[in-house]
Amino acid sequence: MARVYKRGKKWAYVVYAGKNPVTGKDKQITKSGFLTKKDAQLAAAIVERQLHNREYLEPSNITFADLCGDWERHYQAQGAKASSVRARKIALKHVINAIGQVPVQRITKKAYQDMIDSLADRFSPNYVSSIHTSAHMVFTYAQETGLIRDVPSAGVRLPKRRMTVEDIEQESALPDKFLEREELEEFLLVAKREGLEGDLLAFTMLAYTGLRIGELAALKWSDIDFDNLTLRVARTYFNPTNSTKKFQVLPPKTKSSIRTIPIDPVLVPLLRAHQREQEQLKKSPFYQDQGFIFTTNEGYPKTIKHFHVRLKRLLKKTSITKNITPHSFRHTHTSLLIEANVHIKEIQERLGHSDIQTTMDIYAHMTKNIKRDAAQKFGDFMRDVSDKLL
Repeated sequence: MARVYKRGKKWAYVVYAGKNPVTGKDKQITKSGFLTKKDAQLAAAIVERQLHNREYLEPSNITFADLCGDWERHYQAQGAKASSVRARKIALKHVINAIGQVPVQRITKKAYQDMIDSLADRFSPNYVSSIHTSAHMVFTYAQETGLIRDVPSAGVRLPKRRMTVEDIEQESALPDKFLEREELEEFLLVAKREGLEGDLLAFTMLAYTGLRIGELAALKWSDIDFDNLTLRVARTYFNPTNSTKKFQVLPPKTKSSIRTIPIDPVLVPLLRAHQREQEQLKKSPFYQDQGFIFTTNEGYPKTIKHFHVRLKRLLKKTSITKNITPHSFRHTHTSLLIEANVHIKEIQERLGHSDIQTTMDIYAHMTKNIKRDAAQKFGDFMRDVSDKLL
């Protein structure tokens, strides 16, 4: 039973909240500052009902910024990949800048929605969604640990930026994110004629296997089965600082990313030639042999930045004007598989997609050759009808 009493000119209450499980002493909840006795009685009754229903929350001044630190440690302890932790921390910085110093228990759904609307004016819808997902994970953690009752990020509507005429024109002018077959041929021939050691092999493997660049950088000779012409993907390379020696070898992106795929015979002589050149490097006393395929002169795996730099320099020697990245070769490989009429389920397994919808989405980015072929087939099929219309 609550006790209501006068404290100076105002009223206060004391509610019994059971015993402290550690000390065994009685726990009490007190609050003062009520103008009338009735106000104090009503407030005390609410607290008693919350205690009875196990809905009462201990008042806390922990801020969102402080909570993020707790959540990040928890997230890491749950086995999150270093790359995922880093991505979440970067996304959460925007939330911390906006409401980081506000106690979590005082963050309302409206305040959170206003913040999301504000971020939508500065960032793309996809990035705002990433920020929201990260913040929602933190608030859910707060709820699970008894810090808050309701998650302010739940049910929030993510703004959709209306596309303008300028956006449509710019989008249509953007270069495709993959190379056509003829463009790939031009690029690889330039890499063969003017590339440095390892260039031709690296970009041919990307285009002929669809590997992610991190998967390529982490490849070891033990992953190649020359007898059965297969390649095993079992790890990925992580190095956000681009330091040659400070890198991590992590599990692949998803469980489905661990896979064994057939490789084209054209890769065998390229791999063998590269292996012979690497054997010469291994004679150096400074070479740290860790079994990687693409290495520096000291045996460390080449950084992802290295492949970006080499790609840009080779592109300058071609007639290709597209804004291609190493990941574009994965899209290129997918497009060529579609052109070759490979079944979508096989494409999914080859690329290591955990969700076939991801593979389906890529169909929206078919090559121009496929689109022209579809139009030609339709025209041939409708030829008799079309002739009668002219």
